[in-house]
Amino acid sequence: MKNVTVTDHPLIQHKLSIMRDKDTGSKDFRELLTEIAMLMGYEVTKDLNLKDIEIETPMRKMKAKTLSGKKIAIVPILRAGIGMVDGLVSLIPAAKVGHVGLYRDPETLKPVEYYCKLPADIEEREILLVDPMLATGGSATAAIELLKEKGAKNIKLVNLVAAPEGIEEVHKYFPDIEIFVAAIDEKLNEHGYIVPGLGDAGDRLFGTK
Repeated sequence: MKNVTVTDHPLIQHKLSIMRDKDTGSKDFRELLTEIAMLMGYEVTKDLNLKDIEIETPMRKMKAKTLSGKKIAIVPILRAGIGMVDGLVSLIPAAKVGHVGLYRDPETLKPVEYYCKLPADIEEREILLVDPMLATGGSATAAIELLKEKGAKNIKLVNLVAAPEGIEEVHKYFPDIEIFVAAIDEKLNEHGYIVPGLGDAGDRLFGTK
């Protein structure tokens, strides 16, 4: 699929399999989500620009590479997206963190916004919009639209598991958005859940029903 990257590293696939298991508890689920988010971060940030600087090693002076100063914001879609923040922040500690609050109406399956707090300079930052599940694509599409209304210009969508329907929905409205996932599953069921999926990521993350 165009503008879709599946990060199929063996460690990611192994950890994801444990997360999918219905007997995996919230503690392990949280830890695994943090670890996978960090591992996915390597792929998501591979195009960050570098510049040359001069440093001095214990042996001699040399030209070395450093990040050229691109600003990054990590924006989780509440609530499950929070579970991916720590892994990415550990990789990019200078990143700022915003929050977008959306929930899916159980009747219409449409997203409803209830919270938005972003860095003041959001238009200058490369944004990693994170949510473990890309199911119908409604929440992701609403979040992208909201970020663009706030001035965001450079957005990457980072998900753990996606349904083909969700990817199609996002790219129907925003074909330029790069999507990074650990797996593309079979389909959505009649309730809008990903199959085989891993259940409700928020409930499994926080131990709620």
